[in-house]
Amino acid sequence: MRAALSLILLSGVALAVPSPRTGHVLHEKRAIEPFDWVKTGRLEPNRVLPLRIGLAQSNVDKLEEMLMAVSHPESPQYGKHWTPAQVVDAFAPSAATVDTVKGWLYDFGFAEERVKLSPSKGWLEIANATTEEVEDLLNTEYHVYTHTETGAEQISCHSYSVPQHIREHVEIIQPTVHFNHRAVTSVPRHKRQAGSKSTIHSHLRGPKALTSEVTITPTLEDCDEMIIPACLQALYSVNYTPVATNSNSYGIVEFTPQAFLQGDLDLFFANFSPSMVGVSPVFISIDGGDDQTTDQSFDFNGESDLDLEYAMTLTSPQTITLLQTGDEVEGASFDNWLDAVDGSFCTFEGGDSPDFDGIYPDTLPGGFKGAESCGILAPPNVVSVSYGQDEASVTLAYATRQCNEYGKIGLMGTTVLYSSGDDGVAGGGGACLNTQNQPSESGTKFNPGFPVTCPFITAVGATQIDPGNTVNDPEGACEQVIFSGGGFSNFFAMPSYQADAVTSFLTNNPPPFTSAQFNNSGSVRGFPDLSANGANYIIGIDGEFELVFGTSCSSPVVGSLITLINDARIAVGKSTVGFINPTIYSANFTGAFNDITHGGNEGCGTAGFTSTTGWDPVTGVGTPDFAKLLDLWLALP
Repeated sequence: MRAALSLILLSGVALAVPSPRTGHVLHEKRAIEPFDWVKTGRLEPNRVLPLRIGLAQSNVDKLEEMLMAVSHPESPQYGKHWTPAQVVDAFAPSAATVDTVKGWLYDFGFAEERVKLSPSKGWLEIANATTEEVEDLLNTEYHVYTHTETGAEQISCHSYSVPQHIREHVEIIQPTVHFNHRAVTSVPRHKRQAGSKSTIHSHLRGPKALTSEVTITPTLEDCDEMIIPACLQALYSVNYTPVATNSNSYGIVEFTPQAFLQGDLDLFFANFSPSMVGVSPVFISIDGGDDQTTDQSFDFNGESDLDLEYAMTLTSPQTITLLQTGDEVEGASFDNWLDAVDGSFCTFEGGDSPDFDGIYPDTLPGGFKGAESCGILAPPNVVSVSYGQDEASVTLAYATRQCNEYGKIGLMGTTVLYSSGDDGVAGGGGACLNTQNQPSESGTKFNPGFPVTCPFITAVGATQIDPGNTVNDPEGACEQVIFSGGGFSNFFAMPSYQADAVTSFLTNNPPPFTSAQFNNSGSVRGFPDLSANGANYIIGIDGEFELVFGTSCSSPVVGSLITLINDARIAVGKSTVGFINPTIYSANFTGAFNDITHGGNEGCGTAGFTSTTGWDPVTGVGTPDFAKLLDLWLALP
């Protein structure tokens, strides 16, 4: 605590030590300006804010090294994954950081009893902090924003500052600049779309009603027009039945109000996996997650039905865990499911962002009133997430905080997969960036996604069986209805595991674009990492059969194959494969992927990048050859 000020009167002038309110430097500013939101006034000065200060973690500079030690196939520590306690101990903020930030708050005038330190020492929460106090503390102004269509309100500041000596000890402060760019009543964006009858050719000439007479009999000769599980098994040489299901786990993340219908699963199973009729996933409700059946349409059921129908069929009889996240009022974000599988993340570096993440208990009418779902289950061995957002929509601090958590989960032996997006080099909905990295209708700069640019997750792109081809022919990059998301991060440095592959691509196949269009520095993370088919999937949806397209088809398929490999390793007493990127980029595994050498991912008024020999920012290292991967991974310790 700062010593009491000693005032000395000299020639009528009072001299004092510098105030904690002076010497501020910019710490963070809003990533992009909000769409469809109008600033409607200053926040009232006596409004109480849930002020939380996320403290800088220890050893984050060593996270990649630590993760490589247990994930690289040539490491003597391969497969020796960490316990949750080891992870918490390794990354807890230092005592100096805790004491320095506490001292700043005490000097400002917050009484000691108002400052609470979490058990993990990851964050500080200031009780009953008013707008007036926080504005003074952070040298900022808070405003109320109102959504033009719904009338929903949010609070935010454009930027905030902290004293220079505090900056290195603080990662992020909430609530501040992290603006939620959609109305709180909007459904989460899902990266998948249905094919219209004018753009696909199908033997399903129209929707088929859910009756006992509904049957379809596609064969492998039809896989260029209709993908079914047997097509994927033929494409990727899959012939394996799990034997260690009681010791294995595979999680699928969905965000309410997206939900599956059991009737849809049974319709699909009756045609493609009859023994599974009546089987359901293990339902885990995270922060009020609800398997609602009130709203039934493609927008409410398509993603969940797709993910579960293929994951459950391809891994049968493995039980699938459904991580249903967020209530129907507030919804949720990626941080919420991370909370559920790792309790330390709820409090680490300030916990959830009230502006990006669902904050629970939910005080809105009809919201989930229970406690936040924090550390309610162990991380599944594999997790597939078919959702994403634009990297430009979040701040670097927010993205880094979340990315590091994926690295920590990888240390514990979990494979995390995200679909890479369906708009090629553009962002969601085809949005591109202007020269200030802001989304703009006239923007021409490529718009990478998030979390797929995080180097600690595995980004999954999409391929297709070209029209007229069979499962025996090489696939191409998906260019039907969607284009495989891919490109280069504007946030994250290139991880060591992909340095050779990305450098080779940029050197031997230099893209015909300038630095004004993409980050061509040669020193940043490239994505996707690998791919799987993402075109013409048959799904049971709302009592009918439809065809769907997207990298959200691809991610759960890759997750299924990794789950089968984990099963085989567990059965012989070995660990799960965990974070797979260092392995799939290694020289010994090159021949275990089907290289995709044609097709592109157009966007932003360009043809996008082009698939070529080796890794490329369209399909990554290629599609998996399961039989070869199984042998290689079984040979590892």
